[in-house]
Amino acid sequence: MDAVTTRRGERLIEGGRRFARKPGLIARTIAPGFGKIIDRIDAALVTGAIHAVLPDGSRRTLGGRAPGFECEVELRSWNALVRLASNGSVGWYQAWASGEWWSPDPVPLFALFMQHAERLGDTARAKGPFRHALKLAHLVNRNSHSGARRNIAAHYDLGNDFYEAWLDPTMSYSSAIEVRGDDLEAAQRRKWQALERRIGDAQTVLEIGCGWGGLAADIAGGGGAVTAISLSEEQLAFARQRNPGPDYRRQDYREVAGAFDAVVSVEMVEALGREYWPDFMDCLARNLKPAGRAAIQYISMREDLFGDYASSADFIQAYIFPGGLLIRTSEFRTLAEQRGLAWRDQTDFGTDYAETLRLWRVRFDAAVREGRLPAGFDDTFVDLWRYYLMYCEGGFRGGGIDVHQVTLVKKG
Repeated sequence: MDAVTTRRGERLIEGGRRFARKPGLIARTIAPGFGKIIDRIDAALVTGAIHAVLPDGSRRTLGGRAPGFECEVELRSWNALVRLASNGSVGWYQAWASGEWWSPDPVPLFALFMQHAERLGDTARAKGPFRHALKLAHLVNRNSHSGARRNIAAHYDLGNDFYEAWLDPTMSYSSAIEVRGDDLEAAQRRKWQALERRIGDAQTVLEIGCGWGGLAADIAGGGGAVTAISLSEEQLAFARQRNPGPDYRRQDYREVAGAFDAVVSVEMVEALGREYWPDFMDCLARNLKPAGRAAIQYISMREDLFGDYASSADFIQAYIFPGGLLIRTSEFRTLAEQRGLAWRDQTDFGTDYAETLRLWRVRFDAAVREGRLPAGFDDTFVDLWRYYLMYCEGGFRGGGIDVHQVTLVKKG
């Protein structure tokens, strides 16, 4: 990288480093012996297998009892296991970034860990003072009015030119539906159509978290008057130029007061944090007309895993989406129903998200290989972004996280 070029993505990288904990003496004391960690992982794997090369050059297969996800892992330093045992997924990424472990394809490894998360227990979770430190670091990123703007900027203001290099022409940064082959654009348009069917012939529509404006412009093209809000200056500038029609506003959802036939929100609620879920539902109830409909697409964490997940911070929260938290469907639904919003027609399509992420990674790799990423993104950032895409894909393939669409109907 040219010495005078601004290093882009620095806010995410530096933000994640606040969660870093070196595997020193305390970590080694807390973590069990290396052999015990490996034995616990081995015992937990009911299906699938990890074919591992250990730091001493020996080979061992963990699991292998029944068909399932299979992966190859080269454990280059025992430090990687110390990081995993003490600092969970944050430590496991830091071990990857430090070259302490490697795999030709980590996706099935992430899928195995997610699929067996309950059986693995705290083997791969942050624990003790490390768990508390992660939680405290995450609290700094809470989505107050000022915090939300800061958190959104850290991720989405990486630059429109960055996202344009690897997203499909719709500029959709959320799960597609019915992904067939490599035609991601068509699958993203199917997602739009599914959401638009949920709101019917609404004449006035609010979109919360409009991204680059593709969906908002599509709804407006069908005759609806669309108000589209975002906190990202970069995205709004793109939307106004490329997708005219809607009324684009830089506005926090908590500040909206209007009367709309419908509300649409696509994978925005995961950025809120649990303490702000009630505020989001208040926004829907306040802004929907009687009998109005909200079409929501959201990502959830499996119910039996949510408690442990929410009590700390994972790799995604540390490095990718500051302030975020995946949704607990039962809790989210209760909040809606308490406000007179009926929960209707939930559909689940996590395997489509896994395929969406795979295609994003294919496109991202091609952009890197062909030199189409804009200047300023160094190897550290590129490696972080690829890891993020693989980590998320594995989570969906392992079934611990899912994506849904649901219609919320305000009582008339």
